[in-house]
Amino acid sequence: MKPIDDSTLAIIGLGYVGLPLAVEFGKIIPTLGFDINQARIEELKTGHDHTLETTKEELQAASYLSYTTQVQDLSKANIFIVTVPTPIDEHKRPDLNPLIKASETVGKAIKRGDVVIYESTVYPGATEEDCIPIIEQVSGLQFNVDFFAGYSPERINPGDKVNTLTTIKKVTSGSTPEVATYVDALYRRIIKAGTHKASSIKVAEASKIIENTQRDLNISLMNELSIIFSRMGIDTISVLEAAGTKWNFLPFRPGLVGGHCISVDPYYLTDKAEKLGYIPQVILAGRRINDNMGRYVARTTVKKMIQNGVNPNGARVGVMGVTFKENCPDIRNSKVIDIIRELEDFGVIPIVADPWANAEEVATEYQGIKLTQLTPQAPVDALIVAVAHHEFTSLKPHELHALLRGSKPVLADIKSLYDPEALQALHITVWRL
Repeated sequence: MKPIDDSTLAIIGLGYVGLPLAVEFGKIIPTLGFDINQARIEELKTGHDHTLETTKEELQAASYLSYTTQVQDLSKANIFIVTVPTPIDEHKRPDLNPLIKASETVGKAIKRGDVVIYESTVYPGATEEDCIPIIEQVSGLQFNVDFFAGYSPERINPGDKVNTLTTIKKVTSGSTPEVATYVDALYRRIIKAGTHKASSIKVAEASKIIENTQRDLNISLMNELSIIFSRMGIDTISVLEAAGTKWNFLPFRPGLVGGHCISVDPYYLTDKAEKLGYIPQVILAGRRINDNMGRYVARTTVKKMIQNGVNPNGARVGVMGVTFKENCPDIRNSKVIDIIRELEDFGVIPIVADPWANAEEVATEYQGIKLTQLTPQAPVDALIVAVAHHEFTSLKPHELHALLRGSKPVLADIKSLYDPEALQALHITVWRL
């Protein structure tokens, strides 16, 4: 293995995970950013990042960073870091195709003494059992003899400008003790928060998968409680605030669980468990609850409308937000789409607004959904506040009221952003998870 100071890095995949990593390494050592998307490469060369994870100034500061779509250019590198997506398919099974193709790409460029590090979230064993054999087959090299591997799970939180790549402790690991030390030293060059060297690659893989599984389960519990308390006529947030006065009560809240991590990663673990002959019940139960919350939100809103004498068939319902989380343009696996589709099944006309999402991307990814603006000139019968963008959190009760029409409009405050009493004083029927 080459000394780190004499190394050239290649980052395979320049999305929400890969680009921040490339920028940080590109400040200190030669770094090659590789992506198969030519348009992505061209925008980065002009200093623009449509994901908003980096700024033009940050891209310019990475003076050792260059970009390419050409596999042959990767031969200059001796450290390869794979940061491609790990989605699920329509049957909620792991889709390893991006990871397989990335491993094939690495196999075409890797040389004796080189190191490949995976950051993509996978089930324990995927790096050594699924990815490494592909590199061996394509390269003709032998693992842990001619080349080596590491795993350091990504902890990127899209849209978060406080908990960033360098301020979150990084888990590292390697295929041998020496490689583990090498990989750990590499990340210590950029991670201000420090690192945690796991005892093996499988341990590092497992640590990542349970981070999001734990969060998924906690939110699913809050969602189930919300459904129960709704039937009791109890406000869930008031209950959580009361329970939160105990020092060890965890501050989770109900809500939509979408995106590319929390709503996806548990399926990687459950799929592996099932292949080993164990049927995970708690994890899958939590997934079922969270996967159905979008439809629950839509049905509950429609029920409130009917109770107020509003016919949902042909009614206009404003949906505020379509990204999977606040103050972020990422629309991948957004559960707001489930709300919209369920509303359409009731004959409702959804009026979807989102100041952060790219309208063209939304129309391409979610056919039939057109972004617009909500205005007092075209009021709606109900509002569903689905995403806590700061443009929405700053709205006053009278501004929300101006967007609504009729004597008994409905407002579904999914994120619990507003004072329900202030809205009820304006004769708005408010409900929240």
